[in-house]
Amino acid sequence: FGAVLLWALGVGLAGMALWRLSEAVFGAAGPDGRKAGKRLAAAARCVFYVSVAWSVLSFAAGSGGGRSSDEQSRDLTARAMAVPAGQWLVGAAGVGIAVAGVWMGVQAVRRHYRKKLKLGELSPRTRRLIDVTGVGGGAARGLVFATAGVFAVRAAIDYRPNQAKGLDDTLRSLADTPFGPWLLALVAAGLVLFGLFSFALARWRRV
Repeated sequence: FGAVLLWALGVGLAGMALWRLSEAVFGAAGPDGRKAGKRLAAAARCVFYVSVAWSVLSFAAGSGGGRSSDEQSRDLTARAMAVPAGQWLVGAAGVGIAVAGVWMGVQAVRRHYRKKLKLGELSPRTRRLIDVTGVGGGAARGLVFATAGVFAVRAAIDYRPNQAKGLDDTLRSLADTPFGPWLLALVAAGLVLFGLFSFALARWRRV
C-alpha cells in the first residue's frame, strides 16, 4: 500500500497548505487571529507545506527520481550558495530552522497546544494522553528540526553544500552519536507520539 499512502500523504499536505493559506487570507481562529503577525506566520507555514506536498506528490508520481531528502537538500543548498550572498542566505535559513526547532520543543514542553484544543470536551484521561503525545512528540519534532538547521549553518560556514542534511540523513547522524541507536529510537518514538498527537489535534482542535 506504499503508493496509496504516499498519494494520501501528499493530498493531506496539500490540504494543510490550503488551510494555512485560508488563515493568511481570512485570519485564524481566536481573538487575535486576524493580526498581521498571525497572518504572516500562516503564510510562511503555507509555503512550507506547499514545498513538502510538492516533494511527496512528485515522488509518488515518479518524478522524484528516487532521491532521498538529504540529496534534495544538498542540491538546494548548492544552488542557493551559487547565487550572490548565497552563504549568508543558507546560513540565515539554517539559523531560522534551528530556532524554529527550539521554539517547537519549548512550546511543546510548555503545553502551548492546549490553547488550540477544545479542553471542555476532553476527559481527564484523554487530556493526560494528549499531554504525553503533545509534549513527547513536539520535543522530538523540535529536536529533528534544530539538528537539521545546525547542519545547514555548518554547511554555510564551511562552504560545503554536501554537509546540508535532509530528514533521513539528520536521523542517521543521530545514530552516529555516542548514544547512537538509543537516541535514534527515542526520537523515532517521539515522532510516533507526534503523529498520534496530530490525530488528536485534528479531532479536538478549535477552528
